[in-house]
Amino acid sequence: MTAVATADLIGIDPLNVSDRYTAAQALGVVRDGIITGEGPTTGGRVHFSRTIDAADTAWCMRILTASAVDNQPISRAEAEALFEINDAAAERVDGGRFDDLFAKAVAHHAAAASGLPVPARSVALSPDVAIESWAPTQAVGVNTEVLEWISRQMRSTRRSNHTLMRLVATLVGVATLPLITQVPQIFDLGV
Repeated sequence: MTAVATADLIGIDPLNVSDRYTAAQALGVVRDGIITGEGPTTGGRVHFSRTIDAADTAWCMRILTASAVDNQPISRAEAEALFEINDAAAERVDGGRFDDLFAKAVAHHAAAASGLPVPARSVALSPDVAIESWAPTQAVGVNTEVLEWISRQMRSTRRSNHTLMRLVATLVGVATLPLITQVPQIFDLGV
């Protein structure tokens, strides 16, 4: 392994995640590996570019639940990095695990940014915990600016996340659900 690759790997080691900023940076390294199929997160395995696999999702999970950040809400920078990963990965070969993690992380950010209580990341992002068990189920108390930001992110992505779309539809009202599922590109929260 080269010195650069070693430094990159140390930089994304979940033990080295000291705050939400370094977590967002580490997610950027995962995104780069997904785009190119190369790098410290892809070492020792065959990895096709623009594909997210179970190992990539496991990297994201380890970074997002590192002990230094586990009791902090998902930051906007981390959520943006996940939107970038979602957009970079044209193919999914992880059994839907990234889509679940992505929706839960964005919901965690939205709820926390709205001042609503959220569980620890290790609980909220667990594949064994249903998003409905902790995420807001109605718009009461949800910050409109956060919903507008999510809407902008969803409109700019090439890949839809149905769990995230259902959650946002629930938050802004079921009247928007048919619109979301038919034409997600025109989903607008008044922006």
